[in-house]
Amino acid sequence: MPSKLDAARELLARANRMIANEGVLDAFGHVTMRHPADPGRYLMSYSRGPELVQAEDILEFTLDSQIVKPVEMRLYGERVIHGEIYKARPEVMAVCHHHAPSILPFCISGMELKAVYHLGATLGAKVPFWDSRDDFGDTNLIVAKPEEGASLARALGPNWIVLMRRHGATVAGTTLEELTFRTIYTARNAAMQIQAHGLGNVSPLTAAETDLAGEYNLRPGPVARAWEYWSVRLDKAEGNWRMPKAKPAKTAPAKRKSKAKR
Repeated sequence: MPSKLDAARELLARANRMIANEGVLDAFGHVTMRHPADPGRYLMSYSRGPELVQAEDILEFTLDSQIVKPVEMRLYGERVIHGEIYKARPEVMAVCHHHAPSILPFCISGMELKAVYHLGATLGAKVPFWDSRDDFGDTNLIVAKPEEGASLARALGPNWIVLMRRHGATVAGTTLEELTFRTIYTARNAAMQIQAHGLGNVSPLTAAETDLAGEYNLRPGPVARAWEYWSVRLDKAEGNWRMPKAKPAKTAPAKRKSKAKR
């Protein structure tokens, strides 16, 4: 029987591949989760494309983003993004950093990302911006120093997604499944907002609608339904899916005829 840690590694590797399969992650970006037994650690793959991540690639890190057991493989340079958010937000159990094509126009233009349809409400009432120039001037835009990760975590604050100017986005969740849901649907919300601007009018959700729809869609039922759907899509893409055998229909027992009175 697999341990909690083994199960977490399998789940995290799958989330990496699922989010990549849905077009949010490409060769770059990464997904992590807090250690299931030690909140002072988190789990992350060694440096490779998210679509390739397997359970055996998942390593353990302290919240200072130091590897617990040194390996020869190259590590992600931006792991401090994750470690500093886990430090700042004890309720956060999973983090994704990505550069989705639908998100980048907002990061480049500075236009506010808003919830424009019900599933996009999971981005929350506010999506703050973080600009590395404010604290660090000209950089290579890679968030590799602890102080840079801490600055990003402060910009995220109590919110669930932060846009990084000229770079990408970082998303947080209270579970890995919730994170996956939020990451995929906020990227789709961004694409729809851009399309709506092309038609000349954007009518975003009100603050109350955002709260209500976000809460509704992050219930266990909708999140599990989406996870199952994306999981099957991943299995199909990887050639591992087979149509489940249909269960035979149950027939109602025949009613016994009562004997006629003599």
